[in-house]
Amino acid sequence: MTLSPHLDELELGSAVEFPPEPHAQLLNPRNTERYTADMLQAVNAVAARIAATDRPFTGTSPARLRPAVNAINLDRPLSDTAAALEELETVYLRDAVYFHDTKYAAHLNCPVVIPALAAEAVLSAVNSSLDTWDQSAGATLIERRLVDWTAERLGFGPGADGVFTSGGTQSNLQALLLARNHAVEQLHGPTGPRRLPHALAPLRIFASRASHFSIAKSAALLGLGYDAVISVECDRHRRMDPDALRTALAESQVRGEYPMAVVATAGTTDFGSIDPLGPVARLSREAGSWLHVDAAYGGGLLASLRYRHLLDGIASADSVTVDFHKTFFQPVSSSAVLVRDGSMLRHVAYHADYLNPASAAREQIPNQVDKSLQTTRRFDALKLWLTLRTMGADAIGSLLDAAIDLTFRTARLLEADPDFELAAPPQLSTIVFRYRPAGVGEDCTDDLNRHIRRALFASGDAVVAGTVVDGRHFLKLTLLNAETTLADLAGILGLISRTGDAWLRGGEA
Repeated sequence: MTLSPHLDELELGSAVEFPPEPHAQLLNPRNTERYTADMLQAVNAVAARIAATDRPFTGTSPARLRPAVNAINLDRPLSDTAAALEELETVYLRDAVYFHDTKYAAHLNCPVVIPALAAEAVLSAVNSSLDTWDQSAGATLIERRLVDWTAERLGFGPGADGVFTSGGTQSNLQALLLARNHAVEQLHGPTGPRRLPHALAPLRIFASRASHFSIAKSAALLGLGYDAVISVECDRHRRMDPDALRTALAESQVRGEYPMAVVATAGTTDFGSIDPLGPVARLSREAGSWLHVDAAYGGGLLASLRYRHLLDGIASADSVTVDFHKTFFQPVSSSAVLVRDGSMLRHVAYHADYLNPASAAREQIPNQVDKSLQTTRRFDALKLWLTLRTMGADAIGSLLDAAIDLTFRTARLLEADPDFELAAPPQLSTIVFRYRPAGVGEDCTDDLNRHIRRALFASGDAVVAGTVVDGRHFLKLTLLNAETTLADLAGILGLISRTGDAWLRGGEA
């Protein structure tokens, strides 16, 4: 073979010189020792910080931390990884919010299991992209096996399918996209999606007032608008009221609207409430509507040893969202959307000649991009895979069961104390309540509970969340740590009482 004249003039392999350092940073056969050493330094830095942490937060503020971050010159790199990690200690690790701490009881952030962290190291280093078989090979099959495993636990049949996503918001969006295109197809035939602007006007989504805000956002993103979501009233346990759903569906039909989807929630963000899935499924089926179950929070009940019955009826859903990075104790991000009829995923399929041509589908080459809204996508399924292969599903379920048990015991503590008021009985692992000593008025109670939440976070001694119920400010505990004890929760409640009492006496601003 004769090289081009220009290439002949070069001394191949030595004509262009690069500084050695950039090449030394690439993970390749020559640099595996450096990779091992640097990874070990990072792991040791995190382990040392976690070992030394005795509260969930330092209490730092944006005003205190921002100058240190902004002062870093990103155009002047440090000498090595050790120096960079030392700097990271001061701008991140020291002041991070640590969900593993037993006094963290705020949001749906879980402590993570170690096998999943091992998987993070593997998937980041290999860096597979889960769009096409020629970029992922075995990773594709592992994800598909986990989709089948989850679908089996949902009670779906052999025709089920699904795909991993970045989180519940994306899973809900994809489910409602499938529902939208299915509805348009039902109304206008297979060519319906090409006439979307004309076809969208009558479509409606029915969801409880306690449903996740991503349902309304999805409606807007899908061209339906926020007003396409019809809010259905809840019962006193903050669950969708089937009678209210029946009425809402009937009134919508009279207006000439089409029930594109009914969204039931298995674990609302504020209350952990689980809609009555069986009755909601029957009403959805009678209306000819797609049924989506948002089980981003409650999906972990699929592994529960004692509370699995709370998901009874979920097998009737057309689609389900499950967030493994909540109640399966996986690192962010790890979610999936599952469909009972795998053929419905055709509504998101698109074939590009350079990536996943239609011929690949005919040849049964498993390209996951055919089923996903994303193209490049991490191998997040590996985290759940290694967790199941190391611990097993029962062990995952026992961790969630312990958190649920603790929630009920904590609720009894609150009920026994006249200074606390529960907004609703807990159903999963969330408690909504407020501190209201005798003689304190409503408006003062709102200010009091807002202050308590801010003061606890500023102290770093405990982290609790807040929400609004019927226009009033409440506190919220979300319990996902099986290591947390009733004594830990009693300590948090004591902090709340002391902080509130000091504010009422005027001792704190």
